[in-house]
Amino acid sequence: MFGTIVESLLFQYKKGISVNLKSIETHKKMKAMKHTIYLLISLLIVNYNSVSAKVSDNESASGQTDSISVFTTPNLYNLSSVWAGEYNKIYPGTKIKVVTVSNAQTIESLLKKGYIGFMKNESNFSINQESYWKVLVGRDVIVPVISSKNPFLDELNAKGISPANLLGILTGKDSKKWGNIIGGPQDASVNIYILEETSILNSMSEFLGSADIRLEGKKVENSNALLSAIQQDPYALGFCKLIDILDLQNQALTEVISLLPLDRNGNGTLDNNEKIYEDYSDFSRGVWIGKYPKALVSNIYSIASTQPESQIETAFLKWVLNDGQQFLYSNGYTDLLMAERQSITDKLYEAQNYSVTGTHNKSILSTLLIVVLAIVLAGFIIDFSVRYFRKERVSADLNSSLIQPVLNTNNLRIPGGLFFDKTHTWAFMEQNGFVKVGIDDFLQHITGTITRIKFKNEGDKVTKGDHILSIIRNGKQLNLYSPISGTIREKNNILNSNASIINSSPYSEGWVYRIEPSNWHRENQLLFMAEKHKEFIQNEFSRLKDFLAVALGKDEVLLTQTILQDGGELIDNTLSNLGPEVWEDFQTKFIDPSRQVWFHELF
Repeated sequence: MFGTIVESLLFQYKKGISVNLKSIETHKKMKAMKHTIYLLISLLIVNYNSVSAKVSDNESASGQTDSISVFTTPNLYNLSSVWAGEYNKIYPGTKIKVVTVSNAQTIESLLKKGYIGFMKNESNFSINQESYWKVLVGRDVIVPVISSKNPFLDELNAKGISPANLLGILTGKDSKKWGNIIGGPQDASVNIYILEETSILNSMSEFLGSADIRLEGKKVENSNALLSAIQQDPYALGFCKLIDILDLQNQALTEVISLLPLDRNGNGTLDNNEKIYEDYSDFSRGVWIGKYPKALVSNIYSIASTQPESQIETAFLKWVLNDGQQFLYSNGYTDLLMAERQSITDKLYEAQNYSVTGTHNKSILSTLLIVVLAIVLAGFIIDFSVRYFRKERVSADLNSSLIQPVLNTNNLRIPGGLFFDKTHTWAFMEQNGFVKVGIDDFLQHITGTITRIKFKNEGDKVTKGDHILSIIRNGKQLNLYSPISGTIREKNNILNSNASIINSSPYSEGWVYRIEPSNWHRENQLLFMAEKHKEFIQNEFSRLKDFLAVALGKDEVLLTQTILQDGGELIDNTLSNLGPEVWEDFQTKFIDPSRQVWFHELF
């Protein structure tokens, strides 16, 4: 609240100084008013901090213990108990009571009593009810696995296997031959290993669309037996939890184990948005974004009737989302990505309210009275001063500086002498014959501050239109394409430690590669110079608004609040606070089509 008071006073002051000052005397009087306001604010800060310190000291001296009431479904009782126990070791003053429940009526009753719950989305209680508050805290991911020594691995990574085809093989309705999966003459048998664990079988049934699934294969006792069988058998296939095949130390899959790629749409090939299975980090991000079948993912949520307002409860949930993630492994679950944790933690604090009760009410009441009186007094002083000195209305330019920055062609940098590509990269021929490459100002304004960059290696050969780098903001990424063909001779290693240089200086210090071109004279004719690029960007703004309207479900209220000013202009850093699914759509529906347009023009 105090921060709001300060902002209000300073805002009124800014309004006062935005008038047209026509004399030195007037300026001196306004300056005196400024000092008066700052003096008043300083006195308020001293008083507020003094009272806050007394409150804090009284809390510490009271020795009062705090408690949190937690309920959990039976399948998460062990995990919830571990979280409660480990947190209590760190903060002995906080007592956490954990109870287990198994029916919807009891859950609703405990939620009304102020309990916090831990539940999976497979529970018989509808966790997706809009009337309840919830945050994601972990996952249970079921995966199909094969041996990395499978002789058909390359073909599987290119084609995948459809749910219908997989169902036929697992149930014996189709021939259990690898040729039946990859569409070839290979007659090697598919050796199926079955781990009869309830959560795995339930997820498989939902994914395969068969409520009464009866699998044909060799049964194994536990995940270790399944892992060993697949490592020793190059023709093996099985289902298990993702955690069962992870090398936690290296954050990679266990040796000799690969994920079986799933062709979700059954078109006989793995499309670009389905290629997530060859690298563990790509797969983890794919699960987060929703590229992996939801039927094979059980999310673990913390749920409450409303967002917890207590500092004690919020601190506990923050710990669960950070240090508490390590205990998911030992209980058979998968942790969240670092970017997910940060995003969820930020949201956790957005609506948090702290309250102080008991013996401190009188101190707080007196502080509030002082603040109210100060606001009233400051209001009279400011109103009188502004009315006295105002000669004309506040200029439109200064008023506009008080609202969130907008994004349009007027605040974009488009320097002359550079060549621009439709996929929002640029190229510049240096005197030594190498070509510098980077991203344009439009794109960095769209994404907001870039936190990391994925480079290709020096010495790699690229063709115009090839994927050349990925820009990442808090785990959300865009893949960009090369504006020219050639060999990468140097990458800007400064960006490894400070990727945000691309935002502050996209055309100079923020360059990405130096490339030795192989077809410069032909390819630069397909690029834009500055004036032509300005025309292109004008069209991109219209296309961007259309994309965002569709991506946000044409919800005009949400559209205005998140990406538009009241006048219909785009807000700067448009994508920065939108979710990973919108970034994924931006990649496939905004960036990639520009690359396809270029490809058709070339050929």
